[in-house]
Amino acid sequence: MRAAARFGPRLSAQGVTFRLWAPAARKVSLLLDMPLMMQGQDGWFALQVAEAGPGTRYRFRIDDDIDIADPASHFQPDDVFGASEVIDHTSYRWQATDWKGLPWERAVFLEAHVGTFTPAGSFAAMTAHLDHLAKTGITALELLPVADFPGRWNWGYDGVLLFAPDSAYGRPDDLKALIDAAHQRGIMMFLDVVYNHFGPEGNFLHRIAPRFFSDTQTPWGAAIDYRVPEVRAFAIENALNWLRDYRFDGLRIDAVHALATPGAPHILSELAQAVNDFAAESGRHIHLVLENDDNATRFLKPVGGYRAQWNDDYHHAWHAFLIGERAGYYRDYPHAPTHIARALGEGFAYQGELSAFRGRARGEPSTHLPRADFVNFLQNHDQIGNRPMGERLTTLADPAALEAALAVLLLQPGPPLMFMGDEWGARQPFPFFCDFKGDLAQAVRDGRRREFADFYGRAGSAIPDPIAAETRAAAVLDWNAMTEPVHAERLALTRALLAVRHQHVVPLMPAMTTPGDVRFVDGVLGASWAAGDNALLLIANLSDTEKPRPAAPSWQDSMPIWGGAPPQALRPWSIYAATLSARASRICP
Repeated sequence: MRAAARFGPRLSAQGVTFRLWAPAARKVSLLLDMPLMMQGQDGWFALQVAEAGPGTRYRFRIDDDIDIADPASHFQPDDVFGASEVIDHTSYRWQATDWKGLPWERAVFLEAHVGTFTPAGSFAAMTAHLDHLAKTGITALELLPVADFPGRWNWGYDGVLLFAPDSAYGRPDDLKALIDAAHQRGIMMFLDVVYNHFGPEGNFLHRIAPRFFSDTQTPWGAAIDYRVPEVRAFAIENALNWLRDYRFDGLRIDAVHALATPGAPHILSELAQAVNDFAAESGRHIHLVLENDDNATRFLKPVGGYRAQWNDDYHHAWHAFLIGERAGYYRDYPHAPTHIARALGEGFAYQGELSAFRGRARGEPSTHLPRADFVNFLQNHDQIGNRPMGERLTTLADPAALEAALAVLLLQPGPPLMFMGDEWGARQPFPFFCDFKGDLAQAVRDGRRREFADFYGRAGSAIPDPIAAETRAAAVLDWNAMTEPVHAERLALTRALLAVRHQHVVPLMPAMTTPGDVRFVDGVLGASWAAGDNALLLIANLSDTEKPRPAAPSWQDSMPIWGGAPPQALRPWSIYAATLSARASRICP
């Protein structure tokens, strides 16, 4: 059974026990109506208050010097510098009581930022669009981080109070209601979590527990030191909090290549063990997904405890193919068709080869892994927002080419991911935005300008001001646009493709344990993925001219599932998919 949580307030019939790990503090007082001295031992300070309960607001006073929120606060009604609020997670009455989640192979992801998904930017407003997602065929809604960040808006990767959903989006029960409503519609809920750094404002762990950090530097400051037992416990308890108290179905762990001091055993291994033990105890399908720029495979099942990993190679190769960009990391994909074919067939395009952009070898062999281990996408928050203007592919690529790429994405075996609005071809940008103040705000502005001067050679003055309210406002989805003919057609295409995926591709995925046979020659993609006695076949003319049909894969005795039988002359940007039963083929004359 899971050990009792060590961080955050603990409710009981005797009131609330407040706890704080502050080994650098000499004295800690609990601030309620008046300061109350807390008892300290071995760096821990604790105090039980019989009169306290759900809704009690509190802070900690450190050495009669500074007042801080609880680093393990479960809610901050007045942002990161305000008082923390005691939350009773047992008080919410769940409606989807029989929900156990979905098998991994059924995952079709839509990644979304709560603050710009709707004009209201709240959990409650998001709930109103769940029927649209279910009708479209989305089975997994993945939220960008919601952990409390400073200011009115943020992408979420500057979170500083990791247990508290940001009050800009609503209260904890509002998030639970969103998850509950999603489950009632057969939609899994995933959360992006960040365990490689804290945001630059509102984090007082350096003051009260400098052992939280090592001397190693990351792009965002000092690395979190997972060699320290209390630090490991903090991250693991945080992951379990989202899965247990909010009933998320999975977590996507951000940029694990930046876990510079992971400790032994590696923090990812211990976290996965704790989560998988909890999943077994609860009888739920719970899925862990990694983002890892190193293309490491050792953390993935069956050796590791993680279900899948984001496949940046898939995105980068398609991006280079669709718009011909070669700046920054896109320079590693000069022969994009080759990289697309390898990503579709083997998982990663880079499996130990030299990355010119990084100046070192990148990746580990991935051919031994199932196709379901790779979450593939044409866009996500990073790849849109890390451009100078935050442009989507809908404003950069040829429409016919982009629709063909979308068809391949939704019919290939790997779990597909789209960014919010992609299902109808939204054109809103997603530029980087935050709500910092003073010198920090200016430092962010200057940093973005330097970054894109190096990456794209763009003038800094042309880049949207990340602090300006209009930059954030530009990213808000326009749901009314769905009714415009061009967007309605794209949405209909997405829904048709996902219907085919759920009916014909998903049943094959558990048996897809070997590499695919994928070739991309002279603008034509030909692919076959074996699935036991069956196979998935795909042919795509990914060019703007007519092309002869390739000899492989053979479609004899196959059942077309998209586009009909491929003709001898393939129309530009045409896609054909089929399933093949080897057993049926053997008995056919």
